[in-house]
Amino acid sequence: MWRLALLLWVVGGTVLAGIGVTVVLLVPAWYAMGMKTIPIAAAIGAVVAIPMAIAAAKAIAARTREA
Repeated sequence: MWRLALLLWVVGGTVLAGIGVTVVLLVPAWYAMGMKTIPIAAAIGAVVAIPMAIAAAKAIAARTREA
């Protein structure tokens, strides 16, 4: 299950980090401080993806055990 969670985190973390960076680039007040806010937004996206990946991996593992 942990290998699946890691794979899901790599994909989900990249997506959420990209969404965070896009939001920073679209908000003028945050874009002005881009050198500080872009890495923070990317890190928050990567961290938020961890519990999501674990929950998704548990759900996938539970469904594949039933079959």
